[in-house]
Amino acid sequence: MSVYSNGILIFRFRDERLEMMLVHPGGPIWAKKDYGVWSIPKGLPEKNESPLDTAKREFREETGFEVDGEFIDMGEIKQSGSKIVHAWALEKDLDVTDVVSNTFTLEWPKNSGKIRKYPEVDKAGWFDIELARKKIRKGQAGFIDRLVDILHYSQKGERSGMEKRYRQTTLF
Repeated sequence: MSVYSNGILIFRFRDERLEMMLVHPGGPIWAKKDYGVWSIPKGLPEKNESPLDTAKREFREETGFEVDGEFIDMGEIKQSGSKIVHAWALEKDLDVTDVVSNTFTLEWPKNSGKIRKYPEVDKAGWFDIELARKKIRKGQAGFIDRLVDILHYSQKGERSGMEKRYRQTTLF
């Protein structure tokens, strides 16, 4: 049985260069890991919740930011195992230093009897395409490529035809 997760990939342009916002998982297991562990903010749906509403709620829970606007549906990607992630992109410039995440409890060290609270997300960052591909979890990297294709973006910073395509993909 597949598990569905829904998320939002925030992007912006700085000096005509595309950047994406990714989040780093909190907790001691991830504390010293960097490449291949960052993610788009995402999570599991609650009962009777639409996929986009799930993505917005999870984004708020993991970052503290409410997001709204013209979402670009980037479809689904099946990750290893049975998890399927459905993501939307949204152009927005957020201050990642203001990220505040919900928390979870974990016994750490394992079998120590010490229960501690950790943030689900311990930090967020803005990354250009090349660095985002290195930082993001392997199973989510396809969303970076999809966003680049949707925006008709070249790594040289050119957005040839982007405005026309962008408007077409956001009318739903």
